[in-house]
Amino acid sequence: MLAVEMLANTIPPVHTSDTIQKVMDRMTEFKVSHLPIVNEEQFLGLVAEDDLIEVPDYNTPIGAIALTLVNPYVLEEQHIYDVIRLFYEQRLSIVPVLDVKKNYSGMISINTMYEYFARITSVERPGGIIVLEISNRNNSLAHMAQIVESDNAQILSSYVQTFPDSTRMEVTLKLNKQDISNIASSFMRYDYDVKATFNHSNDKDNSMDRYDSLMNYLNL
Repeated sequence: MLAVEMLANTIPPVHTSDTIQKVMDRMTEFKVSHLPIVNEEQFLGLVAEDDLIEVPDYNTPIGAIALTLVNPYVLEEQHIYDVIRLFYEQRLSIVPVLDVKKNYSGMISINTMYEYFARITSVERPGGIIVLEISNRNNSLAHMAQIVESDNAQILSSYVQTFPDSTRMEVTLKLNKQDISNIASSFMRYDYDVKATFNHSNDKDNSMDRYDSLMNYLNL
């Protein structure tokens, strides 16, 4: 997925003539701590709440204050992983998106990212979860899928967590089948280390717990 596909323009940008009070009111309204500064289509920078709170006069236009962030943005054709990296590295609540001419196209909010992760991890779908601990030399998703499909099931989503200074990695598989005991046994027969399993239905679905763990891991 590309950045341009996730644009959400429900939060309007601010302008250099806007006062600090107006910008802070807008941050409060939309529950964000950053907003893009735009002059017509030209992107001028990203103002952070921390840039504003120490200015004594809230009637000061934001064009008169120094910005601590150095133009963080992504281009429309960059991959969503670049957006995630920017959210993570600079602890942003929104990421501006520019076109090829560096004009402002829109923004991606942290809430949009939450919704994106909810979709790609299939948290709304009932099913089972298997967590495998493997070495990076045995990371064959095709083989894992073959084991799952041999029990008439499918992988709805997967993600990998690596560990510093280690060849170990943790693979989490969300399946479209609630009873995954046979699949877990099959993984063990193939010498996979089954670290955890979660069997659940719509009435008691802990996929959101796994989703929240992923969010904490990414520090979003």
